Amino acid sequence: MLELRFVREHMELVRKKCALRHFDLTQLDRFAEIDSRRLEVLARAEALKNQRNTVSKEIARLKTAGAEDKAGLRIQEMRAVSEEIRELDCQLAGIEEELQAVIMAVPNLVDDSVPAGDSEADNVEIRRWGEPAQFDFKPLNHWDLGEKLGILDFNTAARLSGARFAVLKGFAARLSRALVDFFLDLHTQRHGYSEINPPFLVNTPTMTGTGQLPKFSEDLFRVEGRDLWLIPTAEVPLTNLYAGQTLAEDMLPIRNTAHTPCFRSEAGSYGKDTRGLIRQHQFEKVELVKICTPEQSFAELESLLADAEETLQLLELPYRVVTLCTADLGFSAAKTYDIEVWLPGQNCYREISSCSNCTDFQARRAGIRCKAKDGGRTRLAHTLNGSGLAVGRTLVAVMENYQQADGSIRLPRVLEPYFVQRFA
Repeated sequence: MLELRFVREHMELVRKKCALRHFDLTQLDRFAEIDSRRLEVLARAEALKNQRNTVSKEIARLKTAGAEDKAGLRIQEMRAVSEEIRELDCQLAGIEEELQAVIMAVPNLVDDSVPAGDSEADNVEIRRWGEPAQFDFKPLNHWDLGEKLGILDFNTAARLSGARFAVLKGFAARLSRALVDFFLDLHTQRHGYSEINPPFLVNTPTMTGTGQLPKFSEDLFRVEGRDLWLIPTAEVPLTNLYAGQTLAEDMLPIRNTAHTPCFRSEAGSYGKDTRGLIRQHQFEKVELVKICTPEQSFAELESLLADAEETLQLLELPYRVVTLCTADLGFSAAKTYDIEVWLPGQNCYREISSCSNCTDFQARRAGIRCKAKDGGRTRLAHTLNGSGLAVGRTLVAVMENYQQADGSIRLPRVLEPYFVQRFA
C-alpha cells in the first residue's frame, strides 16, 4: 500500500499516477474528505488536551495556595473536557480505520518508464526470440491434440470438479512433472534461487501482505469456517516469509523459488478461454520471488526477466517480451514485463510469465524492512515476483510447438534426461 503521509503531501502526483491506471479517482476524493475530517477532529482534540494540561497546572497552584474550592470547580470543568477528549479519540480511531480501508484499495504508483495506455492493446513489444516453426500440416490446438492422444481429459474433470479443471494422463502427466523438475533445477543450480516448499493455505494477514486482500477476495477460494485461503500463487507465502522482519542489507537480494498448485476463481473471466488449459481454477506454477534493497530492485527485475527467458530458450520455444502499459498493470506492480509464448495451434502469442517489480508496496503492507550494517536508517525493502514458468501453459506450448505430422509429440532436448527410466 502507499504511505498515508505521502498521499497527503503528494495528492496531485498520486491522482495523476492513478489516472494512468484508470483507477476510480473518487476514491482519492473520499480519502481527501476523510483526511480533512481527521484534521478537524485532531485539531479539536489537541486544543482540548492543551487546555487540560494548562488547567492541571492551574489546579496544582490553587491547591498549593489552599484555594480548594476554586480547585474543585476547575476539576469539575475538566471532567467534561476529558469526556469530550475520549469521544474525539474514539472518532479519530474510526477515521483512521476509514483512511486505512481507502488506502488499501489504491494501487501502486506506476514507474515513469511504464508506457501509457488504455488497454492490453497498448502494451509495448520490446523483443522476440526464436522463429515460429513452419508445419507441413495444419497444427492442432492442445485440447484437440490432448484428447486425440488420450492425455488430456476435460470431461472427467468436469464430472469430478466442474468447469475449468483438467485431468492429465500418461505422457501429459509425466511431461508436467518433468517441466517442474527442469524449472527447479535450472533456477536453483544456475540462477541462484533457494527452493522453498511453502503452505498452500494461508491466513488473511498473509493474503493482505501481498495485496490479494481485501480488494480481490472474489478471485480467491476460501476454506469455509476457517481463516484460511488457497493461494493464487506462491508469491503470497514466499514474500510473506519475511513479514514483520528487518533484514540485513548485506544478505540481500534474497532469491527464492517454489513449485505449488495455484487456485483462482477466475471471477470476471466468464466466456474467456473456456477450452483447454490456459485459464483453470487449479494449475501449477514455479514462482520466483526476490527481496532486495530499493537500489537493487530494477536491476533485479531485468535479471528476473532474463531467468524466465532462459527457461523458454532452453526449451526452444519462440516467445516475445512486452512491457505492460499503465492500464494493464497488476494492482501491486510498479512495472511488469510479460513473456508471451508462441502457440501455433492457436496462431498467437499467449502469456506464460509475468515479471513484476512491486517496489515497497507489498513491503509496507507486510512490514518487510532492511537495514545497513553501518547503522544507517531502517527502510522498506523492495519485492519482486515472476513466473518461472507456469507449468500448464508451458505444457500447452510444448504440445503445440513439438507436435508431429503423425499426431505424436516430440520432446524438447533439454527434457530428455527427465524422461530416462529411473526405476527397474
